[in-house]
Amino acid sequence: MIDKEHISIWFQSLQMDIINQLELADGKGKFIFDAWQRPEGGGGKSSVIEHGNIIEKGGVNYSAVYGPTPDFLIKTNASLKGSEFYATGVSIVLHPQNPMVPIIHMNVRYFEAGNNVYWFGGGIDLTPHYVDENDAVFFHQAMKDACDLHDTSYYQKFKKWADDYFYITHRQETRGIGGIFFDHLSSEEKDKLFDFVKTVGNTFAPTYVKLMKKNSALAFSSQQKDWQYMRRGRYAEFNLVYDKGTKFGLETNGRTESILMSLPPRAEWHYNHVPSEGSNEAHTLSLLKKDIDWVNKTEVFEKN
Repeated sequence: MIDKEHISIWFQSLQMDIINQLELADGKGKFIFDAWQRPEGGGGKSSVIEHGNIIEKGGVNYSAVYGPTPDFLIKTNASLKGSEFYATGVSIVLHPQNPMVPIIHMNVRYFEAGNNVYWFGGGIDLTPHYVDENDAVFFHQAMKDACDLHDTSYYQKFKKWADDYFYITHRQETRGIGGIFFDHLSSEEKDKLFDFVKTVGNTFAPTYVKLMKKNSALAFSSQQKDWQYMRRGRYAEFNLVYDKGTKFGLETNGRTESILMSLPPRAEWHYNHVPSEGSNEAHTLSLLKKDIDWVNKTEVFEKN
């Protein structure tokens, strides 16, 4: 059976593979590396890109941290009291220059502690500043294809999980068009779960590179740039208020610069901004909701 060292080594190779693909697609930006150590145990390697042709700011971060299991995890699982934990993974957020290119996020992670307690988590989700339905269908089909290689029930289950997880409750809208999200995946067939996580990780770069190439040369106006800044504000709100990964990193004394890498280089908040009726901005807002069946281009509305 695979162990944490094997998983960590693969995550490190994934980080470098994705970096290489993104640098090639951007054509200008180069990632800089920043290794760090966690006093309680472990550390990581952050890699950040800024001022590229396509990517304005982004990060592809690897970490492997360990030590006494923190209290907030023990509260959810009393059997972990007095145990040591180990957590490793790769986390990615990319903020593009052009508002026609979507923000993307990916995370794949592994956690173990105590008496054979372990799980995998992760997912990929897309946050367009302007929703392009064709791009949304392409993205969700890529997520479904990755899931179907392992279990045909995964996509619907993990898509719903993403819709629910990436929901900004105080705004009553989703962060973007979702994707897939999963957590606490555990079974006796650990190798099979890891194979699924590897497929998710390997799906990321080819999928996003296609969206980069398709949209990065599209023209945009100053008004559309302003809208991008406002949508980045919503992204920041979610990450600082709701995101479990951000909270986990801060509560386990992770490296703050690496944890907050997900925040955009610039964001704006305009008081009570309401897009004009019939505008592209209003159309995008109308699609920031749960349970859109993007693969089949139909909407499924919850019955109240």
